[in-house]
Amino acid sequence: MSSTMVPSALNPATEMYPLLTGSQIARVRAFARQRSVEAGEILYRPGDVAVPVFLLLSACMEVVQPDGEGEKPIGTLQPRMFTGEAGMIGGQRCVALGRVTRPGEVLEISHEDVRGLVARDAELGEIMLRAFILRRLNLITQQLGNVIVIGSRHSVNTMRLREFLGRNGHPYTYVDLDTDVASQRMLDRLSITVEEVPIVICNNKAVLRNPTTLELAECLGLNDDVERGLLRDLIIVGAGPAGLAAAVYAASEGVDLLLVENHAPGGQAGSSSRIENYLGFPTGISGQELASRAITQAQKFGAKMAVARSIVELKCDRRPYELVMEDGSTLFARTIVIATGACYKKPNLFRLEQFEGRGVHYGATTIEGQLCLDEDVVVVGGGNSAGQAAVFLSQTARKVYMLVRSKDLSQSMSRYLIQRIEGNPAIELLCETELTGLCGDRSLEKVSWINKRTNQSSWLPMRHIFIMTGASPNTEWLRGRVALDKNGFILTGRDLPLSLSSEMSPAWPLKRAPQSFESSLPGVFAVGDVRAGSMKRVASAVGEGAISISFVHRALSEP
Repeated sequence: MSSTMVPSALNPATEMYPLLTGSQIARVRAFARQRSVEAGEILYRPGDVAVPVFLLLSACMEVVQPDGEGEKPIGTLQPRMFTGEAGMIGGQRCVALGRVTRPGEVLEISHEDVRGLVARDAELGEIMLRAFILRRLNLITQQLGNVIVIGSRHSVNTMRLREFLGRNGHPYTYVDLDTDVASQRMLDRLSITVEEVPIVICNNKAVLRNPTTLELAECLGLNDDVERGLLRDLIIVGAGPAGLAAAVYAASEGVDLLLVENHAPGGQAGSSSRIENYLGFPTGISGQELASRAITQAQKFGAKMAVARSIVELKCDRRPYELVMEDGSTLFARTIVIATGACYKKPNLFRLEQFEGRGVHYGATTIEGQLCLDEDVVVVGGGNSAGQAAVFLSQTARKVYMLVRSKDLSQSMSRYLIQRIEGNPAIELLCETELTGLCGDRSLEKVSWINKRTNQSSWLPMRHIFIMTGASPNTEWLRGRVALDKNGFILTGRDLPLSLSSEMSPAWPLKRAPQSFESSLPGVFAVGDVRAGSMKRVASAVGEGAISISFVHRALSEP
């Protein structure tokens, strides 16, 4: 007696390329059109925009990544399987080539109808989104993107672009000039200077020499689906945990919104290697993974996002409000949620900026972890982010020195992290200790610190130091527009000055009381780390972002 082997639902490959049932395919038909395809027909190429999803009925196809040496296989699809990956949900350009290998019938689902299908059919939505996310992760892991970065681990700009691509979850191939002699000789023959490194190749066509992050984002089409000049119900500035939560809840409730991020989703939390006290993730989750899931979730509901775009001015003389970007273009919004977060304070050290990206880091991601293999490193700071970085880096570094200004960690760090640090033989905790000096030629070579209790100074050879101290709000563009406290954080709700006003701290202008999280500008809200009095925790930021949307609805209903 023979039996048919059923693919295991626990197999990641099965979830990456699931087989739909007959009833599921029947439900897809309501969102699709059926058509015939021929062998050799190319259904999509790298760089294509608004690519449909194809559900194979009787045809077969292959997915490959073209490169200078031919094609790298990504996957093969049989009948009852469907195409697509996570970038498509956000309207990004295609990163692979899909070619028919056996003629037959397919169901073609337009880019917009895919969103409708995912939003309305819970079962199919879960199957497709899981497959899309797993396929994107596979592209990243296998370095099978439509981008080639040719650079050096000692190059600040190479680190900048790799970090931008990684934080945005965009797959790319990295060629290290320090180990790839052939690539270095090629650049030498083309007279490529050090200042022009890294070289970035997009879609095997465009060649960029040391591009800005905005130039790279535009070349990859990360902002292709963002229409300018539209009046939107809501613009969210900042895609950290608070901004992402606001985007998910607003989009799910039908609010027409745009999320604007000047670098990459996740904010300061996005650089956290592992968050272990976030509700629902008992084994922890990285900040980048949390941000990636939130982006996919928001885009599933129709949220639009612009990355590598900075807001430099808020014009608030009249409504709708105007947000001016760095290129001078203007966005219009009925309401605004400010979630720009905070950045680490920089210590007043000689030559600090010279070593940024050349040994001085402000985040500990996988890229930085690879640079510190079997080396001694320093982490400066006593908060949760510093603790997470120290634990993460201890997995690859030989030793981690953790410099903390206070007498202990009990007032600034979660207990579980303190226990991890105290029980880790690779971490040496130095309390009442301050960083005092940096030394090196082109890159960092030595650091010094002083124990304030014993007044003893130390110089140690060190090529990498991670600074995670304090928090400075990203509010320079708001000074004189909304009320700020003495440290630059945005005052909201009951904390607003109701009558006393100054040029730098406007008072609340209306007869009605301000809503919670509402700034001194009616209809402009502040959530997360940028708000005065916030808890400065991922969970509380997510909560504030979600709650703020109820107040946004009230503001939108006002005449």
